[in-house]
Amino acid sequence: MTNPTGRVPRMPRPRSASGGGVFAAVLDGRPYPTPQLTGRDWAEIPPRQVRLCDLTTTKTELRLDVLLAEDSTFYGDLFCHVIEWEGALYLDDGLHRAVHAALRQRPTLHVRVARIDGEGKLI
Repeated sequence: MTNPTGRVPRMPRPRSASGGGVFAAVLDGRPYPTPQLTGRDWAEIPPRQVRLCDLTTTKTELRLDVLLAEDSTFYGDLFCHVIEWEGALYLDDGLHRAVHAALRQRPTLHVRVARIDGEGKLI
């Protein structure tokens, strides 16, 4: 099928689940139950290093003003929050920090990893 200019219209590209060489994948939403964890629960989990390429993000959008803010890590937990669900690691909170690390060519990130059950409670 052609349009009035005689060109064949391009079909829009499907949204890729690829992580673009930085993350394992990019999802639009959580494939796991909403975590039922308090700030205190997260604080009790010791941070560890995780490779960015092993993380799947659960957000497809990023606010540039937050990413570039000088005090972007001032509020909240210093470490990103990751959910371990069915053998995969999902970046639940901290996408801006993860992208910031990637832009600085850091292959790893310090995160807190929580394993949750089907109700979103800490295992």
